[in-house]
Amino acid sequence: MRRYTVRLAEKAKRTLAKVPQKEQAKIMDAIEELGLDPRPRGYVKLKGCSGAAMYRIQYGNYRIIYTVEDAKLLVLVVEVGDRKDIYR
Repeated sequence: MRRYTVRLAEKAKRTLAKVPQKEQAKIMDAIEELGLDPRPRGYVKLKGCSGAAMYRIQYGNYRIIYTVEDAKLLVLVVEVGDRKDIYR
């Protein structure tokens, strides 16, 4: 199976830095697993996004929003945040 490269956008890095340390490590594990399977069980394709298709996975109260470029084997994490704030 091919492995995808996982990158975090600057906005995702900034918001992830604000997450409590204990949760950060677990969220990073979930993000790294996207390299093995960019469309894991429970992923959701977001509606209403212009441009590239956006996907979402959940980790507790946090949401990880990302795009997948299959031709380049790239997963770009666009945003990480609490479920109450992520869609604003």
